Amino acid sequence: MTDSLDDSDAGPDTSEDPEYSLSSDDDTTDAQSSQTPDLDDVVFDNLDTGSTGDSDEASRGLFDDLLEGEPIFENKEVLRPSYTPHKLPHREEQINNMATILVTALRGDTPSNILIYGKTGTGKTASAKFVSEELETTSQKYEVPCEVEYINCEVTDTQYRVLAQLANKFINKNADVIDDRIETLEDVLSRAREDATELEATEFESVDALESEIDALEADKDDFEEVPMTGWPTDRVYSSFFDAVDYHERVVVIMLDEIDKLVEKSGDDTLYNLSRMNSELENSRVSIMGISNDLKFTDFLDPRVKSSLGEEEIVFPPYDANQLRDILQARADVAFKGSALSDDVIPLCAAFAAQEHGDARRALDLLRTAGELAERDQTDQVEEDHVRQAQEKIELDRVVEVVRTLPTQSKIVLFAIILLEKNGVRNINTGEVFNIYKNLCEEIDADVLTQRRVTDLISELDMLGIVNAVVVSKGRYGRTKEISLSVPTEETEAVLLSDSRLGDIDDVQPFVQARFDN
Repeated sequence: MTDSLDDSDAGPDTSEDPEYSLSSDDDTTDAQSSQTPDLDDVVFDNLDTGSTGDSDEASRGLFDDLLEGEPIFENKEVLRPSYTPHKLPHREEQINNMATILVTALRGDTPSNILIYGKTGTGKTASAKFVSEELETTSQKYEVPCEVEYINCEVTDTQYRVLAQLANKFINKNADVIDDRIETLEDVLSRAREDATELEATEFESVDALESEIDALEADKDDFEEVPMTGWPTDRVYSSFFDAVDYHERVVVIMLDEIDKLVEKSGDDTLYNLSRMNSELENSRVSIMGISNDLKFTDFLDPRVKSSLGEEEIVFPPYDANQLRDILQARADVAFKGSALSDDVIPLCAAFAAQEHGDARRALDLLRTAGELAERDQTDQVEEDHVRQAQEKIELDRVVEVVRTLPTQSKIVLFAIILLEKNGVRNINTGEVFNIYKNLCEEIDADVLTQRRVTDLISELDMLGIVNAVVVSKGRYGRTKEISLSVPTEETEAVLLSDSRLGDIDDVQPFVQARFDN
């Protein structure tokens, strides 16, 4: 939701100011005159008379009521995960460890590769970005060529895409360096053509040598070719990246966030190539900083990659409730207006997030959502009830996202369970779900899986927290799973029906009846 604006921000109030009022009463008067008035005359007559008529009501738009309340937020952006704060409470030790490793880059040497581990919301990415920004700032201060490049491997999850994105970043940076260099040399050239002594303080012996250098730089720039996001052989992409990185002297830190997603999708070829680059580079040096939620992802790496990549490891433990409270308080001081939070809001947000394995991201989402709900209520303070409502809303949003991204077969199984629950069936068993599932598949022309596979899909839904599947004994009749929904029925059904294949089913009642079929 967009931040509210106070009256001073919302623009002039046109309802009572004659300068802004357009009335229909004067239109009627003009229409009764013997001559048809010019349109401009009508407008200016209306502005001059100041009559308002019913324009008060007519001028009120969709957002007017929403803009009447006082804003609660001062700067909402500081509560978003993408924000990198100037200070990270309770992460000083990890930040100092990173800085100790990376400081060698400022001496022109290659820093050790770093692997950062920790659960979601433990400050890994924020801390790494903070250290990286400090590193680049300090490198400019001491005029040491040092760069950090960030790649989110959850989005850029193949070797081709990672190398292409990195290659294009360095190609663009090299082009900027060449442009600056040419501009400087052309300035010297223009002065040297008038006075040859201008070359004495330079590395060039003659005007011809200077012109040759400018021509060579322009040729280098022309040789740069951006890598398309598809279509090239991987070897060619790697070669372009290699040449772009090694174009001039610099130390490069490549930050691979969610590095486990890259390994999961594309294997360890990318990491192998990046970790072995330094033996071939002539001008530059490359270091890798990997960030992962999975402490065991290196178990699947080639031993050679594992040994070269995991030179330094830093673990980020979960936050406890008191640490989360400090983090929230620091952000809230910037995010909200003075007395916008009641005393119990931050402790409650911290307590909820502490239950979620110390997830600071969850705590910030709760606080931001609670503030948005308070603004919608047009109250001037965030209360405990707003936090509890935010907790329910975030949980529902999570469920919606999980259900929306389920594979089609899992959606059909879940839809079968929903149909049974909506029709009052209790203690749903696997056989009933399978009977409805089978008929739904036939209706939408989907492949019918075996009952054993459907049972596995139910177990997966159970692991995701979408259903609750309990194994119960039926005595001599064996064991079965009793299944019930763990998520809101209406909202989940709506998400499933937004899938075009399931949405095409007009009448579901025959499928519910199918639970009695053998």
